[in-house]
Amino acid sequence: MRDGALLFSAVGSLLVLFLMVPLVLSLVAGAPTLPSVLHDREALNAVYLSFNAGVVASLIVAALGTPLGYLFSRRRGFIAKVTESFLELPLAIPHSVAGIMVLLAYNSRAPIGSLLSRLGVVIEDHYWGIVFVMAFVSSPIYITAVRAGFDSIDVELENVARTLGASFTKTFYTVTLPLALRHIAAGFILSLARAISEVGAVMVVAYYPKVAATLVVERYLGYGLQAALSLSAFLLLLSLAIFVALRFLVKEG
Repeated sequence: MRDGALLFSAVGSLLVLFLMVPLVLSLVAGAPTLPSVLHDREALNAVYLSFNAGVVASLIVAALGTPLGYLFSRRRGFIAKVTESFLELPLAIPHSVAGIMVLLAYNSRAPIGSLLSRLGVVIEDHYWGIVFVMAFVSSPIYITAVRAGFDSIDVELENVARTLGASFTKTFYTVTLPLALRHIAAGFILSLARAISEVGAVMVVAYYPKVAATLVVERYLGYGLQAALSLSAFLLLLSLAIFVALRFLVKEG
């Protein structure tokens, strides 16, 4: 047992090192220039836009994805499995392809996009384009996390509530949803982290206004590695804060 644990630790440490070295080096290299980000209006605006659009996208995903995750958890038939598999595709396709797909479906000349544009929701180089892209790429992560939460709840608890006269809706909101809140919160954080990290699809649909990830790429291509380090390290610290919050959330649950 002990020998096996040592072997696994040695093998696993290789992956830990592979992942940690770039992270630590980025923080060390970017740390001296981190204060400059606080005086960089363009960078601060881009970071604010990333989190603003990311939160809005994650809220939309949570509102629509929570009931969907519940259905996937409770109805495991052929149609549900095929639909769930189809909705997981954004995790596998290249980011630029995801952007092209969103642009094709919702640009202002497309049937759906033209209807949305009349309501003021335009995606080409617009705030809503960023939100749409972020929601598209982060939805599968949220749905998977929430479905796992509903899977962990004993169905008999719902059945008892129903036998006591509670309606389906009341049972969901008073029994099921409170028990799944930890997973919903974790799914929201993961969805937000995925949303603000997106760059390829955002650049295809809405290069302007610039989110933080787009600005990092622009500065790297235009001025080199050193110019992108400060904002990269800043975003890395913010992302670290998100995942630390997630770890504490899961631990407390």
